[in-house]
Amino acid sequence: MTARQGILAVRIEQDVVLARQAVRQAAVASGLRLVDQTKLVTAASELARNTVIYGGGGQMEWELLDEGLRRGVRLVFSDQGPGIVNVEQALTDGWSSGKGMGLGLSGSRRLVDTFELDTTPGVGTRVTISKWT
Repeated sequence: MTARQGILAVRIEQDVVLARQAVRQAAVASGLRLVDQTKLVTAASELARNTVIYGGGGQMEWELLDEGLRRGVRLVFSDQGPGIVNVEQALTDGWSSGKGMGLGLSGSRRLVDTFELDTTPGVGTRVTISKWT
């Protein structure tokens, strides 16, 4: 029997790899097609990396979803880092507060079915995504 939910610490680069593995397992368990598995794992990798680099570490919560004929996976990345001052700018392709390519948040948003960003400067950031069959 597969676990229906879990929490994983995302504090160091190695945790990003563990997050990818956990998301892949959840995506397979939910019945996502291979292309959708890949999209979800890619989005999760970007968000986990952001949690480590910009949020100073945090956690990833995952949950298998079941709504009638639809099945899916919900992921929540949260940290208690500096937060995002300008969300609109942060979601713009090509903009980066660091040395990245600026595709982490905006790219992740395009790869999933739902994307919610809740952030407060000085308090932290919480990104919730989901992918459905």
